[in-house]
Amino acid sequence: MIRKFIFIAFLVALGVLLFFNPNFKTIAAGIAILLFGMILLEEGFKVFTKGPLQNLLKNATNKLYKSITVGAIVTALIQSSSLVSVITISFISAGLIGLSGGLGLIFGANIGTTATAWLVAGFGLKVKISALAMPMLVFGIIFSFQKTKALKGVGNVLAGLGFFFLGIHFMKEGFDVFKEYIDLTQFAISGYLGVLVYAGVGIIITTILQSSSATLALILTALAAGQVEYENALALAIGANVGTTITAVLGSLSSNIAGKRLAMAHLIFNLVTGLVTLALIFPLANLVDYLSNKMGISATDYTLKLALFHTIFNVLGVLIMIPFISRLETFLIRFLKEKTAKDISTPKYLNESILNFPGTAIYSLFKESRYLFKNAIFEAVSHGLNMHRNDIKGDEKIKTIIKKSTKNLEVDVDELYYKKVKTIYGEILKYATTAQSDLKLTKKQQKALIEIKVANRKMVEIVKNVRELQKNVDLAKGSNNAHLLKQYNNFRKKITKVLRVIYLFSTEENTSKYAEKLARLKVDAQEHIRKSNKSIDKLIRDDLISTEMASSLFNDFSNVNDISKKLIEVAELLYSQKDSLFENGDTKK
Repeated sequence: MIRKFIFIAFLVALGVLLFFNPNFKTIAAGIAILLFGMILLEEGFKVFTKGPLQNLLKNATNKLYKSITVGAIVTALIQSSSLVSVITISFISAGLIGLSGGLGLIFGANIGTTATAWLVAGFGLKVKISALAMPMLVFGIIFSFQKTKALKGVGNVLAGLGFFFLGIHFMKEGFDVFKEYIDLTQFAISGYLGVLVYAGVGIIITTILQSSSATLALILTALAAGQVEYENALALAIGANVGTTITAVLGSLSSNIAGKRLAMAHLIFNLVTGLVTLALIFPLANLVDYLSNKMGISATDYTLKLALFHTIFNVLGVLIMIPFISRLETFLIRFLKEKTAKDISTPKYLNESILNFPGTAIYSLFKESRYLFKNAIFEAVSHGLNMHRNDIKGDEKIKTIIKKSTKNLEVDVDELYYKKVKTIYGEILKYATTAQSDLKLTKKQQKALIEIKVANRKMVEIVKNVRELQKNVDLAKGSNNAHLLKQYNNFRKKITKVLRVIYLFSTEENTSKYAEKLARLKVDAQEHIRKSNKSIDKLIRDDLISTEMASSLFNDFSNVNDISKKLIEVAELLYSQKDSLFENGDTKK
């Protein structure tokens, strides 16, 4: 509602301004063209974020200095802190990186955004930029019509830069015309009052434009045209930095907890930076004068001095926050909690943020599927056959476990299915299908999603098979027929053996020997399905079991082998491939 109100108010104000002051239309057009250029730039760079960029950002978060550095460099190169933020939120949501690593990337991205000021001040306002923008637009549009994704990406980047520079040209031209009618410097306010007023104006402009980079470009062009005093321009730049956090907070309202925490961290960072810079604005301005003199920047080159000021206070903000980053992480986790504890049937790793990129989507779907198998399916099979999971995971001999597991655990497999399996299974299918239809996937990624679907379908089938087996296991216990009970204990022993090997396969570092054991067990299960059980035949001939008992044993003989085979197949699908999330741009895990 807040965003809608601001947007409607902005449209009304813009319409009134353009109607009563047509001279403003060139500046407004320049802003619109520049913003469109930034959108194209982001779309262009998204093509190249599948593998290398995501891999770079993911691997940079193990050290704070690396995450800050990489966040700054990547943002400076792609001119999009929002894209870095989206990737970071996806990574945190999927559990690929921790909150502290994400904070480092976001803080670094703040430093990276200062490249825009240098680009505009050092290049966009120094040469006849329209002459360079036109060829970029021409080649950019040509490339963007190509079928190859890489060429389309290059085309969008070139067209984005073209529109970006063309927007600066129109804004500069607009201010030159505008000053013939209105001199905005007459509204200049000196001292700390001016600092506070113009910082507020910077916040408002950035909230409207939804881009601190666009606001900064507007400030620089107005400064170059002599429409803003240098002192007030410094305050506007501070306001632009604070204003961008408001857009981030508004954007996070519909986000998951990872997005909210990052938006709050961004807000805290920029508020602290803004307050410190406002308090020290005049000493920092003197520092800029000193450094400008050392760097050979002219004393009257206010646009470059503003770019330098913008860089100094963003770096200062990072330096202030670094000692407190662990405390900030703790505060965010404590302050922003999940509204309610996740229900047992609620997915643990699936949310809308993971669908931004193929890597995070597939990674999270594998984690959710593994969680379902480890908890619900393992429980359904073990408890359904009256065995405790801890016994299966332990070192005790399987024969001993079966012998002591005589008590009926009275587990309702149907109820367990509806409580712990059905909803999560549906969510996994929904997210996998959405990823297949909405994301651009490689063949390996498509294969990974198909394997996830197959694994989950087999898990559901296992639960249904166990439900049928459980009934006859319980009947065998109450029948007082030792021969029948022995056969069903053999069935339980066989499945327990499979479960133990799967547990070791999924938890041990060296999985090769357990993979071989699973392969042998799988072959045995497949062969047994095709063979009749000689021991059952003998029991029938010796008249030791009734025809009804024999019928149940033959059916469950096939059922047990089918359960064993499916358990092994699920384990192979979910655990056989190790982490190689972004290798060659593909997701394998």
